[in-house]
Formats: sequence, C-alpha cells, structure tokens
Amino acid sequence: MPTYASIGIWGAVLLTLLRVIQGIGVGGEWGGSVLISMEWARSHGSRGLVASWPQFGVPCGLFLANLAILAFSAWSGDQFLTWGWRIPFALSIVLVGVGLWVRLGILETPVFQKLVAERRVEKAPIVEVIKRQPKEIILSALVRMAEQAPFYIFTAFVFSYATGTLKMSRDFVLLAVLAASLLSFVTIPLSGHISDRIGRRRMYLIGAAVTGLFGFLYFGMLDTALPSAVFIAIVISLIPHDMQYGPQAALIAEAFTPRLRYSGASLGYQLASVIAGGPAPLIATALFAAYHTGYAIAIYIAACAVVSLVAAALMPDYTGAAQAVRAWAANTASAAAMTGRAARSMRHTSTRSRDSGGSRPSTSTRPAALSSSATISDRIAQPKPARTKAAWASALPMSVILRRPRSAAANQASMARRIEPPRS
Repeated sequence: MPTYASIGIWGAVLLTLLRVIQGIGVGGEWGGSVLISMEWARSHGSRGLVASWPQFGVPCGLFLANLAILAFSAWSGDQFLTWGWRIPFALSIVLVGVGLWVRLGILETPVFQKLVAERRVEKAPIVEVIKRQPKEIILSALVRMAEQAPFYIFTAFVFSYATGTLKMSRDFVLLAVLAASLLSFVTIPLSGHISDRIGRRRMYLIGAAVTGLFGFLYFGMLDTALPSAVFIAIVISLIPHDMQYGPQAALIAEAFTPRLRYSGASLGYQLASVIAGGPAPLIATALFAAYHTGYAIAIYIAACAVVSLVAAALMPDYTGAAQAVRAWAANTASAAAMTGRAARSMRHTSTRSRDSGGSRPSTSTRPAALSSSATISDRIAQPKPARTKAAWASALPMSVILRRPRSAAANQASMARRIEPPRS
C-alpha cells in the first residue's frame, strides 16, 4: 500500500476497501468451513468437537501473525514501520494457496447432497432465512457479545494498554499473546468436546458467566504492573473465550434448518463483528480515557456477558437430538414388531381351533393380554357396516365439525410457515 505521503487520504480509502473485501471473504469462509466439518462428522455425538476445529484457525492465525511480527520486528529493527511489516502480508499469499488447494479437494456433505437430490435448495437463501428465522439470526449475533468483544480487548487493546499505561515492551506483550494462543490450541477443541457431553448451551452459559467475572480479575492483575502477573493474566485470558468459542460453531449452525443453515449461520456470526468485535477496542479506549481505570472496561465486559447469557438461554440446543430421534424410532419399531407377533400368534391359535372343530375359547377364560389382542384381530376381520353422513358426523369431535374448510391459499400459507426441525 502506498503511504499517506505518496497518495494522501486515498491510502486510507484503499486500505478500508481491501478490509471490506476481506470481510466479505471471511463471511463466506467461516460458514462454509464450519458446515463442511460439522456435517461430515461421523456421528451427531461428536459435532461439537468436529465443528470446533475450524475455530482452531483463530488461535493458529493469531500465533502465526504475532510470531511473524515478532520475527520481522527483530530483523528490521527501527525500519519495521517502514518496510518490515509489509513482508508478513506478502507471505500470507502462501496461506491463500494452501486454503484453496484444500477446498478444491473437499466433497459436498451428505446433508447438502440430500437437499440437492430432493430439490430443496433455496434460490434466495438470504432472503428466505431472514423471513423464516430472524430470531435465530439475532440471537446468534447477541450470543457472541461475551466472546468477541473481550477477545479483541484481550488480544488487541492490551497492546496499547500494556505499552502505554503499564510502560511494558511490545515484544513482552507479543510473547504473552503467543503463549495464550498456544493454550487455545487445547482449550478450544476441549470445550467443543465437553459440549458434546453436557450440552452446547450449558457449556456456552458457563463460558459467558466466567468471562463476565474474569474481566475484573484480568485488569486487577494487569494494574499490578508486575511482569509475572501481567504475563499470566494475558495467557489465561483466552480460556473463558475458548469455553464459548469451542461449542459456538455447532450451537449457531444447528439453530438453523439445513437448507438455510449456511446463510443463517454466516449472517448471525458476522453481524456480531459489527456490534461486538469491531467497536470493542474503541469502546475500551473511550472508557479508559473517561474513567482512568481498567475496571470500567471490566464492567463493559460484564455487560456483554449478560447479553450473551440471555441470548444463549433463548438459543435452541440440539445436542443429542439425532440420538433421541433414533432411539424413539427404534422403540417404536420394537413395539410395532411385538404387537405384530402377538396378533399373528392369536390368528394362528384361532385358525387351529376352527380346523380342529372346536369352538373358539371364551373370552373370559383367556389371559387379559391375549383376549384384548384376539378381540382387536376379530374386529378387524369383521366387515364394517356402511356409515351414513350423519353417522360419520356424530363420530367426529365437535371441534372438527365446526372447523371451517381452508382454501388452497390458506393451506399453502400454513405450509410456508412451517420449518422442518434442524436435526440433520
């Protein structure tokens, strides 16, 4: 990018435009990577863990970015702001190539292939998901308040706070953030795995509550200005974040029906960047300038946590939903098979009795269970007398008789309002 001395204000304009383009790319990138991972999971019982692996890219990118800055800062010295920072940006094109190569070799998920086969793919999914599931979009954005706003405070604002207020070196803060990102390599997938055991919503609620309380501990440790306390505070700062970020992908994605999942999850996720992530460092800077204490920022973090707690409590949680459906289907099939065997046994007994010339046993002499089964079988075998319209009307409940017939348009509108449960 040309400097301000070269092209003036247009340097900032071009940088903003490129960031907008990058944001659009990230908007589609996150939703696609999460859905591909989650829907290729071998079982629904591991979706939290599997969907947390795309989230693993955040600490990985944070680690590589800070490592590159640390290395090129040491190499370029006082020329870092002149040309040293440009080299890591140029090298990032290698990561773009690797990502493109990976994506070209991935097949569509079975869930999406089924939608294509059934011709249920929406032509305008963004419009459709806004019409059908606006609540889930808003909740998906609000549920990220306690995750994204503190994240940018813990990883971006802390640089200006530690170097400007605490008078610590930038390289010291870089090393602490590097250690925090390494710890997230473990805590993010671990949180996703725990969510498969105790439920995504419950795990998210725990993480949001811990984040709301941790803000006060965080700034209390920073304000000691002791290098050891500051280092520990920065390193452990991402643990409350990871407790939410691990199960977050599956929690948000499963809230939407499969044919609208890509657009709905992406809209909700990226909307949080506008209301939570982007303004967080600016709000933190303004609060510290106004109150001259980090505890004002801790109160802001706690307020974000309250918003996320309410939103998470209202989010649907489909952890283990598929297993419950399969268990219900298995129980239903087992009960139907037992009923069928009992009916066939009674028919066989009745046939043998008639063939031997004997009379059918009296109902009173049979066991109760067999008697009821045989009676039902006999009733099925008997011819049904024809019913008149009056007889049919007398057999129907009054609520059905008084119900006005629906028009075809009303039936279509009712069907349009229905959304299939997102259990796939």
